[in-house]
Amino acid sequence: MKIKILFVSFIFALNLSVYSKTIHIYHTSDVHGGYFSRQAKWDSENSTRIIGGFAVFSNLLKQDKNPYILLDSGDLFQGTPEGNFTKGMASIEFMNYLGYSASTVGNHDYDYGESALKDLAKNAKFDFLGANIYYKKDGKNPEYVKPYKIIEIGGEKIAVLGIAGEHTRTSTLPTNVKHLDFKDEAGETAKYIKEINALKPDAIIILAHIGISGEFAQAIVDISTYDFTNQNLRHSTIELARAAKNANLIFGGHVHTGLLNGWKDPQTNTTLCESYFSLTHVSMATLEFDDKTNKLQSVSCKLIPLWKDIYGEDEKVIAISTQIISKTDEIMAKVIGEAVEDIGYSKNSPDSPIGNWMTDIMRDYAKADGAFQNSGGIRGQIFKGPVKLRDVYQVMPFENTLVKLTMTGEQIEKLIKDNLREERTSMQISGFNVKYKVKNNRVSEVIVEKDGKQINKNDKFKIVTNNYLTTGGSGGKALMLSSDINDTMISIRDIIIKYIETNKQIKSPGTGRFIKID
Repeated sequence: MKIKILFVSFIFALNLSVYSKTIHIYHTSDVHGGYFSRQAKWDSENSTRIIGGFAVFSNLLKQDKNPYILLDSGDLFQGTPEGNFTKGMASIEFMNYLGYSASTVGNHDYDYGESALKDLAKNAKFDFLGANIYYKKDGKNPEYVKPYKIIEIGGEKIAVLGIAGEHTRTSTLPTNVKHLDFKDEAGETAKYIKEINALKPDAIIILAHIGISGEFAQAIVDISTYDFTNQNLRHSTIELARAAKNANLIFGGHVHTGLLNGWKDPQTNTTLCESYFSLTHVSMATLEFDDKTNKLQSVSCKLIPLWKDIYGEDEKVIAISTQIISKTDEIMAKVIGEAVEDIGYSKNSPDSPIGNWMTDIMRDYAKADGAFQNSGGIRGQIFKGPVKLRDVYQVMPFENTLVKLTMTGEQIEKLIKDNLREERTSMQISGFNVKYKVKNNRVSEVIVEKDGKQINKNDKFKIVTNNYLTTGGSGGKALMLSSDINDTMISIRDIIIKYIETNKQIKSPGTGRFIKID
């Protein structure tokens, strides 16, 4: 009997090996110029261990014996000197070498204007996708994007639909995209899925620059058993799954979430994956097909950390990296000062040391009453020791200019309340302190103080901020209501550099500008 059971098991395993076919889909998103490996300083258990970058990713791919596809959900370059100085062309060089098939357009891919994105598309050996991007003048898709593409691999026909975020109209410099219409993500998904279904693909993938939920932003999480019932699903990849109805796999981005094991929508059976940011991790989705019928049998997904000591680095990619770095390193390696302590993020307060430090510099430079800076515009931190020009570019990668304006106390209260949640704020401040109350998980009352006294709603204050917020950028609605708006055209990054060079030594201002009260 035992022999018979073993024999039957062997035949079953043999049948699987004959009729089952595996295709891997590797996904990256929000690389933001994180091309190279680095120390995992954010990981308390592995703070000196080396992680990330295209050279490690390339070596990981070399180990895969299955057919695979490479996809990206956008925001390719903005965030490092190499990304910024090349206006994204370095991203194209790496992605061409690795063999990407498609990338959705991310909001920050427009940061140097549409003409720069067109140049990237011309040089890319892969397609940029964005089904919901249209010219306002004629209602047509831009020539540099496709709505979707069909990839034939391993005998299978896989459709990939690209969806940009509606938020792009305000999450890049609004003047860069004012001539474009970013239509409803779910509506356009449903529209194009009908067209894709007519082509009878063996699998459907949606590549989106929106995430599953802002609740998990900037975090690596296992939500494989999470229940999204009764949650707002607008502008989420779950909404896309339910609009599509029969998509097999959705890759999200923008909110910098890493989903350890993906999430399967119980209504549609669609698997959703997200890949964190800055190329420290990649997602690998496994598609199992019946080799006889081409029918998709199963979909799974996992997040893979790109540890250098596990995969090593591709020497050819290192050579490309060296060439790219050499173009910027002579300038970026310049030491401009010293940090006597870390100036970084905060896990215990809505405001952060790096945000307070930055807004203090802006306010001091302009001799203003207060300063505001969107938290999302701060992309790095400064660590104790020599401060290089590169460090400042990583903290402030965007080409924002300093704007002076006048705000009433009422407008300031609105600005702060619009951007404040129970444990975090998307607006960093200087010159004011905030006390706030929370009711039913929402901020119910905001008390703004200056010099220990509550400000009057009718009082007027001289304020400085950045041009992203005053031209329609996310979170800046109250700033657009202000008066006497004057864009100085002075680079905020240059102001920060000058401050460090002048003061030589810099330190953290600490936190505590936001206090929750009962």
